[in-house]
Amino acid sequence: MKLDKKADISYQAGLEFSADTDKLRQQGLYRKERIISARNSVNIEIDGQPLINFCSNDYLDLACDPRISTAMNAAAQKFGTGSGASPLVSGKTVLHHELEELLAQLTGRDRVLLFSCGYMANLAVISGLVRSRGDEVFEDKLCHASMIDGAAISPACLKRYQHASPASLKKLLLTSSAKRKLVLTESVFSMDGDIAPITEIARCCHEQQACLVVDDAHGFGVIGNKGWGGLDFFDLDQSAVPLLMATFGKAVGVSGAFIAGPDSLLESLVQGARPYIYSTAPPIPLVAAIKQSLHIMSEEPERRLHLDALIQRFRTGAEHLGIKLLPSETPIQPVVIGDPDETVDVSRRLEQQGFFVSAIRPPTVPANTSRLRITLSAGHAP
Repeated sequence: MKLDKKADISYQAGLEFSADTDKLRQQGLYRKERIISARNSVNIEIDGQPLINFCSNDYLDLACDPRISTAMNAAAQKFGTGSGASPLVSGKTVLHHELEELLAQLTGRDRVLLFSCGYMANLAVISGLVRSRGDEVFEDKLCHASMIDGAAISPACLKRYQHASPASLKKLLLTSSAKRKLVLTESVFSMDGDIAPITEIARCCHEQQACLVVDDAHGFGVIGNKGWGGLDFFDLDQSAVPLLMATFGKAVGVSGAFIAGPDSLLESLVQGARPYIYSTAPPIPLVAAIKQSLHIMSEEPERRLHLDALIQRFRTGAEHLGIKLLPSETPIQPVVIGDPDETVDVSRRLEQQGFFVSAIRPPTVPANTSRLRITLSAGHAP
């Protein structure tokens, strides 16, 4: 086969990039997509093999609820599928507005903005609020990649404080001369499952005049007196925690995200956050599905109570078997193995026994902490 000059250049460039992939394979860090061919609650099928799913974030078992798909279909029949434009052009419908109003009521915030995903929401909140080189962003060392990337695309200086340490954060804030200081933490950390000391962090931010953003992706719908997340858990209003970000792709069982907070800050995002201004509004059927899911979450607290019981059952059983777990009281129950190849091997052997548990390896987690991230769902049976 004879290649022309242009094709040969492309081929050589491909070899250069594929060398990176080969290196990942050698290090045991190569990741491969798995295709699910059938799904019903926690029961899935991959490559013709039935498996029980223990690595989904569908914490309340809502992703396959027929009431949600019915609401989605009805909205599609009435409004169509895609929203057609950004919210500031013509993409915002009455359904988007109703969902924003509902979320503001549930979270006790003035206003809500909708986003296509949590990644875009975090990019928006950081790049939309800190816009000069004199600003500073302070993030927990275990914060999600979206928060790290959000700080990277902003002109602000990023500083990382020790995991779940208000003292470490205070030390950094005391030495800051920035006019605008933005602090970010997760409520429930996605790879460890522990809950951040948000009350102490909020007090520190108040003392040092910093704006706090809490990423509640893994807490919303799961923890709290009413199940509305980390701020509900600690009973913190928007005067204590100005900005809340949460997603719909986990406990809510759909897709997308929102930011809630004071009207003044949300208006700053509307006017200055590029991911909001230049992204198509979320699809209308998804908006209807989210709204239906939130109503189910409100009306069926037994889902969360069942999940809580499963978490305690799992931790008690693991302790009895001598399986060391991280200190998590949430659906995220990691088993740290360390070596990436060994972690993949254990995951593979579990799959042979009918349990689907993904191996989590660097760079998602720090070096030498590869783990099985076991996640529980209300769809699991005792």
